[in-house]
Amino acid sequence: MAALDQKSPNVLLQNLCCKITGKSEADVAHQFQYAVRVIGSNYAPTIERDEFLVSEKIKKELLKQRREADAALFSELHRKLQTQGVLKHRWSILYLLLSLCEDPRKPSNRVPVCSYGALLAQALPRDVHSTPFYYARPQSLPLSYPERSATAHNSSIATSGISSMGVFSINGPGPTPPSLLTGPGPQAVGESMRGSRLAWTLPISSSPSGAAAAPRPPSGPSSSPASKLPQRQRRDGDGSAEIGEDALVRDILYVFQGIDGKFIKMCSPENCYKIDSKVPLCKSLRDTSSRLAELGWLHNKIRKYTDSHSLDRAFGLVGQSFCAALHQELKEYYRLLSVLHAQLQVEDDQGVNMSVDSSLTLRRLLVWTYDPKVRLKTLAALVDYCQGRKGGELASAVHAYGKTGDPHMRALIQHILGLVSHPILNFLYRWIYDGELEDTYHEFFVASDPTVKTDRLWHDKYSLRKSMIPSFITMDQARKVLLIGKSINFLHQVCHDRTPPGKIMPASKSTDSPKDAAELFTDLEGAFQSNIDAAYFETSKYLLDVLNKNYQLLEHLQAMRRYLLLGQGDFIRHLMDLLKPELVRAATTLYQHNLTGILETAVRATNAQFDSPEILKRLDVRLLEVSPGDTGWDVFSLDYHVEGPIATVFTRECMSHYLRVFNFLWRAKRMEYILTDIWKGQMCNAKLLKSMPELSGVLHQCHVLASEMVHFIHQMQYYITFEVLECSWDELWNKVQQAQDLDHIIAAHDVFLDSIISRCLLDVNNRCLLNQLRAVFDQIIEFQNAQDTLYRSALEELQLRIQFEDKKRQREEMGEWGVTAEQEAEENRRVQEFKDTIPKMCSQLRLLTHFYQGIVQEFLRLLMTDESLQFLSFRLDFNEHYKARDPRLRPSLGATRGRRSSNI
Repeated sequence: MAALDQKSPNVLLQNLCCKITGKSEADVAHQFQYAVRVIGSNYAPTIERDEFLVSEKIKKELLKQRREADAALFSELHRKLQTQGVLKHRWSILYLLLSLCEDPRKPSNRVPVCSYGALLAQALPRDVHSTPFYYARPQSLPLSYPERSATAHNSSIATSGISSMGVFSINGPGPTPPSLLTGPGPQAVGESMRGSRLAWTLPISSSPSGAAAAPRPPSGPSSSPASKLPQRQRRDGDGSAEIGEDALVRDILYVFQGIDGKFIKMCSPENCYKIDSKVPLCKSLRDTSSRLAELGWLHNKIRKYTDSHSLDRAFGLVGQSFCAALHQELKEYYRLLSVLHAQLQVEDDQGVNMSVDSSLTLRRLLVWTYDPKVRLKTLAALVDYCQGRKGGELASAVHAYGKTGDPHMRALIQHILGLVSHPILNFLYRWIYDGELEDTYHEFFVASDPTVKTDRLWHDKYSLRKSMIPSFITMDQARKVLLIGKSINFLHQVCHDRTPPGKIMPASKSTDSPKDAAELFTDLEGAFQSNIDAAYFETSKYLLDVLNKNYQLLEHLQAMRRYLLLGQGDFIRHLMDLLKPELVRAATTLYQHNLTGILETAVRATNAQFDSPEILKRLDVRLLEVSPGDTGWDVFSLDYHVEGPIATVFTRECMSHYLRVFNFLWRAKRMEYILTDIWKGQMCNAKLLKSMPELSGVLHQCHVLASEMVHFIHQMQYYITFEVLECSWDELWNKVQQAQDLDHIIAAHDVFLDSIISRCLLDVNNRCLLNQLRAVFDQIIEFQNAQDTLYRSALEELQLRIQFEDKKRQREEMGEWGVTAEQEAEENRRVQEFKDTIPKMCSQLRLLTHFYQGIVQEFLRLLMTDESLQFLSFRLDFNEHYKARDPRLRPSLGATRGRRSSNI
């Protein structure tokens, strides 16, 4: 039984009373009875059970004692305790620790918990409502109880500052409440509150003096809470009576924090705060309360956004900065609520002596919260607009809201924009001055692809995320930012240039704070633009100097023009002469090493030998894929090897374009070469075949057809060489000389190749023209074969006739008959057989001429359909020979008038 008695709660409580007071069990009977009554009553719930506030009080107490290390240790231990489920009532333990850490010797405005003897002797309950909220969102405000410590009042007035921007002002149209300006001293408030608590909590029989009747409240300021607060509670609690305005004020202060009040609650279906229709309330108060409750709804909307994104790492640094900006604004809002809370606290303390002009009313709240409401409305609308956005897209959304005529709202958005854009500017300066891209959450407008190899670094590794480009940064600025960092990485990784970025360009002052970012963005066309331009020009200039001096970019560009575009005329002509015996053979019988040896011979025999060895070693022979019936002319091609940084300009696609253009130009050059041989054959054989008058007709046809072909090829060569190659090359060279960055050179080079391919009829749109041109080339080759056959036969016949005449003359000189009748008859028969072949040759030439002229007419007709090629058509048919033969080549009267009107 003794063990059970010792474990009994009553025994333990009695022992605790004895221990605290230092008296015997008989002497503490009165205190023990009071302690039992307090424990059994429902007074305990009046204590604010906010674990966060208690822990903050403990840390503040430790900091006051200059125990910063203990405060940090306590914070870490408290955090670990929250993550474990060992204790169910952590608040109770923390409150006990707070009570134990207070110094009983230190004078205070409230009764210390440590002086338990004085507490029980006076029968005063412990008041814990002593800390107003500031930045942290409180779980609840003890506005429904009269216990308010003077410490809370003083600390609220002292620390609840007004917004630094001058928006959260409580000085509305009415006078400032005097309770906010002056108040009773801490000791006086404490004494008055002790009396009020005694009068309110203790019944007659529980008076510490043992008197039979409760003492009358003294007349004065200290007695006002005891006389006023019970009346308020009775009026508020009476459901049949109409709700008073003071009860609504308390509820509104709850609602301002997003907490349901006693009468004003959140209606989930309608998503708004409203008063139940059953609550007796006049319409004016109901409407005013609804207007004020909108502030709580706006607060909840902003708070919900920040709570859902603050711990989301995927939201990124820009998103977290946006949440921090919203937290700052909510902090200013909470400061206003703490001032209102202190005002209500003063009213409860002063009671009926409180001036009516200084008391909190719904209308005063409506005036004092006007500016905060406008501010929260802007933030709520901004939160709605920013839903689902992150990074630069989020910054663009914030920037768009700054375009308003309200200077206060513009300043607010400008402040938020400074915070939001600060991470973006850090990304930007790190990229343009160091070439480093640390964008874990893909917020920056420069994207990197780590799978791209070094040879494609410039083209594919870095790109712009257009959706992440902030609206206050232009596309030209974004392109320059991309090029700056890309140039730095290109120098380091491809050019192997180890020059530090600081030596390439002077580093500008970065944004050390959001204020610097905001100031920088207010001058986007000044300081920001000058920083970007300076970094862009210095980095691009250094990169181009490295490419031109160390890697001879311009020399390689000129080598492409000389060798792959047939600009080195003596070399190309000599190469053709040397390759002719090899290329007339079947393509399958060619060997690349033999052709490479011929190429080196042609280089040593022409002006090409004076080129740089770096260029000549890249020149090589390439054999294309062989098709059945191909000769060496069909598969031969020159090649130019590129690697390293210059491969960025001369990409594989570019080299394939060069190969196509070379094959076309090589084939056209071969036609010129063939026609030159045809002309030389005609000139050399003209005198020899004068003795054969029967060939005059067929030879005339050959001359006429050859002249047509020579005219056609010469005009085509003029068009290709001067109008296409030279003009395009001149434009390219001017652009390269004026290029400010590598992208300008690449773009100019691509335009150059596209122009050549298009104007040389090698693109898809001119496929029909190219087919007709190739058919013309085929006809020239057939004509060469036909003329070679004709001259071969004619020269053989001429040789036989000369031999016959020589034999005849020798016999006559010997005094014999020159020929016998049989020999003469045989000679006449052979000559007749040769003459019989001439009509066949003539018909073959006429047929060849007919086909050739038909192809040329179709080619001219196709040229007429393209306005850019009509002048070529005029030159090819300068005497209108083909136009007279084909009516389709004559432009219609309507088309002529249309062209004249367009020219006018």
